Amino acid sequence: MRSLRRFLGLALISGSLALTSCSVSALGDIDIQLDTTTQSASAGNPPITADQSVEFAESLQLLEQIDIKGRAPKTGYSRDLFGKGWKDPDRNGCDARNDILARDLGEVEYREGRIECVVLSGVLNDPYTGQRIDFTRGQGTSTAVQIDHVVALSDAWQKGAQQWDADTRLNFANDPLNLMAVDGPTNASKGDKDAATWLPPNRSFRCTYVSRQTQVKAKYQAWMTQAEHDAITKLLRSCL
Repeated sequence: MRSLRRFLGLALISGSLALTSCSVSALGDIDIQLDTTTQSASAGNPPITADQSVEFAESLQLLEQIDIKGRAPKTGYSRDLFGKGWKDPDRNGCDARNDILARDLGEVEYREGRIECVVLSGVLNDPYTGQRIDFTRGQGTSTAVQIDHVVALSDAWQKGAQQWDADTRLNFANDPLNLMAVDGPTNASKGDKDAATWLPPNRSFRCTYVSRQTQVKAKYQAWMTQAEHDAITKLLRSCL
């Protein structure tokens, strides 16, 4: 019940954050197109559910609302511009990292305290690789599971966030819609790449991944490059 209450609280705060955006002068597009074809259920992937089909169709519609521009310079980017470390914007007593661990892991064990907050261990069915990862909090083990910004902070910086105010950037960095517990090394390999240059190795999760990216960019009015927009469009259409 604790995890359910926390998830519902995250959903409410995700939908209520105030957002701002302004245009930034466009520069040349430097993205590289990747093959975004997916394997069918007959090739070993689970079939797309009716709910997923609706979500992917809605994300395709959201794509029409997203501006297409070149990538702005990364000049001036710093992680601290999105807030120093993890914050607690929903004020539930837990920072965003622990909230997402509690939401995405199974068999969660918490540190004893006034509230169940600090996740000590759990099991992740990793969406990026399709593998099971046993998580244990501690030096040398915590990094096995990382909290990924589905739309990377640096990518957002180059596609609109330079013009956001500090509160919007902090909300973006801690928004549950933009956060996901994933395999640490795979997250590191992603870096700040967008959908034109990186997709999860787990092909059956790719449509969900780019659908989430689309939802985040539409919510915050961040733009996409042409290559990124084309890659997401092609992939989502293949999953309907």
